[in-house]
Order: sequence, then structure tokens, then C-alpha cells
Amino acid sequence: MSKTTVKDRDVSTDREQAEAPRTVGGGRAFAIMLLITGAAGLLAAWVITIDKFKILEAKVEGKTFTPGCSLNPVISCGSIMESKQAAVFGFPNPMLGLVAYGIVICVGMSLLARARFPRWYWLTFNAGTLFGVAFCTWLQFQSLYRINALCLWCSLAWVATITMFWYVTSFNIRNDFLPAPGWLKRFLGEFTWVLPVTHVGIIAMLILTRWGADLWA
Repeated sequence: MSKTTVKDRDVSTDREQAEAPRTVGGGRAFAIMLLITGAAGLLAAWVITIDKFKILEAKVEGKTFTPGCSLNPVISCGSIMESKQAAVFGFPNPMLGLVAYGIVICVGMSLLARARFPRWYWLTFNAGTLFGVAFCTWLQFQSLYRINALCLWCSLAWVATITMFWYVTSFNIRNDFLPAPGWLKRFLGEFTWVLPVTHVGIIAMLILTRWGADLWA
């Protein structure tokens, strides 16, 4: 009777383990990447938020505040911050970044502590980075072709968001959380860095094509 009970318990345990969702943790390099990009984005969002408050305070006092990153008519953070696109959801955009980049840092810290997460968690995280890179793309278009100014702190947030998006997407593909052919998995296993570098390079070329020498005038 005792042997049968032990066997029944072993079978039950094996069945529970087989039915449990697969959880995956990230490597140290992946975690550090999330920490660095999250911290860079958080820094940019924090500085922009502070400068936005200073601009509003100056207006109330009948004064004018010029952010330190406003170097010329093209590199003009103030022009970006005072545009309607800077508060597309009814509040300053960087406030959204304060929350989003904080979450990224938390995920990175969790991975350093060897946390493991199921598929739904990684896909939700990936969806968040997809929203972030899509929003950044819209802001890039507005900055280049509507506002006609460039914010250096915004550019830092763009680079951070683009980098984390491609690496998180690569992570999900390589762990079979997103469907992809075998050649793509092998490519991402070695050359994920090519995607964010190419993405940022395209944006840099658009900026140079749009303004050229005026950037340094």
C-alpha cells in the first residue's frame, strides 16, 4: 500500500509539472541591456519633465525659460516641449516614460535575481515595447516634418526604446514565444545587434537629410 501511494504521488507530480506553463529567464547580458536602456529612457523622461515644469512656471511668472538642450533653432528642446504633440494623451508625454521605463528597470532587476516568467508575460512585455517604438516613430515624424525641431533628450529615449524593442523581440523569437523560421532564429542568435543599429542608422540619415549642416549652425 505504501509503495502504491508513493507511485501515485509521483505520477501526480509529474502530471502537474507537465501541465505547468513553461517559464523562461533572461541571461545577465540581456538583463543589463534592459537596465541600461531603461535607465537611459528614465533619465531622458525625468529631465524633460523637469524642464516642462520650469517652462510652465516661467509662463505663470511672465518669464521665459530656455532648456539647456536648446542649442539652436534646429536642436531646440523647448520647441518640442511646447508643441501640442508633446501632450498627445492630455498630459506631458515624458510622464508616460517615467512609468514605462521604470517597469523596464524592474524587469531587468528581476532577471538579474534569476526570475523566470511565462510566455504571456514576455509577450505582454514585447507588446509594451512595440507600443513604445511605434509611439517613438510617430514622434520622430512629427519632430522632423511638423515641429521642425529636434530634442536631444527625446533622441536618447528613442535610441533606448528601439534597442529594447529589438532585443525583447529577438528574445521571444529565440525562445519560441513568437513564431519564426529557423534561419531567423539562427540569425538573431548571433546578430540581433544589427537590427537596432540599422534602425537607429536610418533615423540618423533622415535627420541629416532633413537638416544637414543646420544641426551645427
